[in-house]
Amino acid sequence: MKRNSGIILTLYLGLLLSAPLMGAQPKTQSGMANAQTFSGEIMDSLCAKDGTHEKMMAEMKNMGRDKNSCATMCARLGSKYVLYDGSKKAIYSLDDQGKAEAFAGQTVRVLGTLEKSKIKIESIEAVGAQAQGRP
Repeated sequence: MKRNSGIILTLYLGLLLSAPLMGAQPKTQSGMANAQTFSGEIMDSLCAKDGTHEKMMAEMKNMGRDKNSCATMCARLGSKYVLYDGSKKAIYSLDDQGKAEAFAGQTVRVLGTLEKSKIKIESIEAVGAQAQGRP
């Protein structure tokens, strides 16, 4: 009887000690738990409301004639860079404007964590023609 009690006690303690380890969240390379991948275009918040740069470029000729120029000019005028997901018609704020600026007007994949409607960016990479160095 004592022997069985010892085995049961050992198993119980083992389970008790390993329980916190079982609930641990997997982390990405940089340590961000719950990281997700988001796709879309890095736009400025003004143009993202319309889902396109066309209206802004038509109304204000000094905004440039391409997505990159328009997004960059709008950001210089005080707009923030956002990720616009056209398939969901969703606009996500971005925590790191410096990382986003390098991809203004490009279709990208963003790895990060979503808190409310803001993405905490881990990494951004261009997809499609921009990723291969073509405009």
